[in-house]
Amino acid sequence: MTAELVGGLEPPDYASHDRAAREQYDPVFTGDVKRELDELLTRYPTKMAALLPALWIVQRVRGWVSDQGMAEVAGQLDLTPAYVKGVVTFYTMYHQHPVGKYFIQVCTTSPCGICGAEDVVKAFLRHTNTGELGITSPEGRFTVIEVECLGACGFATPVMINEEFIESVTPDKVPDLLARLT
Repeated sequence: MTAELVGGLEPPDYASHDRAAREQYDPVFTGDVKRELDELLTRYPTKMAALLPALWIVQRVRGWVSDQGMAEVAGQLDLTPAYVKGVVTFYTMYHQHPVGKYFIQVCTTSPCGICGAEDVVKAFLRHTNTGELGITSPEGRFTVIEVECLGACGFATPVMINEEFIESVTPDKVPDLLARLT
């Protein structure tokens, strides 16, 4: 889609979701990854039952689950692309656009909000140069989002960076947390 077709607006060069949509799709389920899926399918009574793990494989390999990735999973599991998309859009753990190398989730539900979660979010946005929730930093390292409840109300404010759970984060701890990421 050209800038003229979207009212003259053009996304910034670092808008990874736009760039990724224009790139040619290469199948995920080839070679070792296809063998992994085939082995996975032996553990489930039906192909449909393997949908969530198959989506995790796509996300692990690509970093996100594109519409083409959903269609590929649908083909592998004998499902419709619409069914797979319905599952992906229901669950928040599947990324529907590219995210940074470090995906940062900050709990902002009521108990954490009372304990200063908004200031933690602002500190992450400032120190990652993302500036806005859901936007990936220009160099592709960080994406920061708010989430509803990480299940640690007694340790406000909890944060997840990729798969690492971190308790009791305050704004002054953010620079040190980011400094240890390589």
